[in-house]
Amino acid sequence: MTSVAGRVAATAGAFAAAGVAGAAATILNKRKTEQRRLQRGEEVAFGTVRGDSSYVSAADDVPIHVEVDDGPAPTIVFVHGWMCDLDTWHFQRLALRDHARLVFMEQRSHGRSGRSGPRNSSLHDMADDLRRVLDEHAAEGPVVIVGHSMGGMAVMQLAQLEPELFDDRVKGVVLISTSAGKLMRGSPGLRFVVPLVKAATPLLDWGREFNSYSIIRRWAFGPHAEPSVVDMADEMILRAPTTVVLNFYDNFVELDLGAGLDAISRCRTSVVCGTKDVMTPFSHSRWLARHIAGAELVPVNDAGHMVMLEEHEQVTEAIERVLKDIA
Repeated sequence: MTSVAGRVAATAGAFAAAGVAGAAATILNKRKTEQRRLQRGEEVAFGTVRGDSSYVSAADDVPIHVEVDDGPAPTIVFVHGWMCDLDTWHFQRLALRDHARLVFMEQRSHGRSGRSGPRNSSLHDMADDLRRVLDEHAAEGPVVIVGHSMGGMAVMQLAQLEPELFDDRVKGVVLISTSAGKLMRGSPGLRFVVPLVKAATPLLDWGREFNSYSIIRRWAFGPHAEPSVVDMADEMILRAPTTVVLNFYDNFVELDLGAGLDAISRCRTSVVCGTKDVMTPFSHSRWLARHIAGAELVPVNDAGHMVMLEEHEQVTEAIERVLKDIA
């Protein structure tokens, strides 16, 4: 058995054990989370950074939650990834306030957005949601779109569907820890998720809370990540309903977004990824940078998938370089 397969089997076993003692594990996990929150001691508490809140109606009437921090042009639209929400951008939001107008959308079924079913949880749906947010909250002036993981895929899907937006309105793109295709072949993290998706609820509900901190540290962060940022991700990911795991997983199986990269090449583009990312490995970002003309590749040494938390200053600096170049 390979080391990856061994880890998958061991973790799946731990999840199965959680089903036996689900209620007790949930109580214990909540107590540990409360203790870690006290220990973090961040200057601005994670989950408390908020702005003007509103909703954009999707094509299928799902309400897409948006928060806006007003500021000078350009507008930066932030698009988070799978099982996350707008708190993904905690550090970037604090750093970039007053430097630009910030728009944070929450993907359908995530955060405070409305729920969608498996038939309307596709990248096409998410790309259309992004287009509607752009129309309502970034209709004037230059725009930079920052997408993490599945959020980056939604950006590339939009570029594939509506290439005229890029360079016309969208002047800059930052793709963080994402991929344009062949992800199932190269991602140990996604292969790890397969037996959990097959287990489905209620085992998956219990399993997500059982020792979730250790699982998230293993699969979403690099080896030297601070416990405080791991805990932030743990807190955020556990807020996502289990249906998000089940309904959105198929997007990664037949991923093919290369056709949109020519459109993104018209923009000032930065591709950022941790070198220890096991969900969307660094090789996928290197491929993107090669196929997007003029793209800047930003390797973040020893960081994992949640690089915007783990090495937030480097991610913020990459966004700032794009802002400077389009000014």
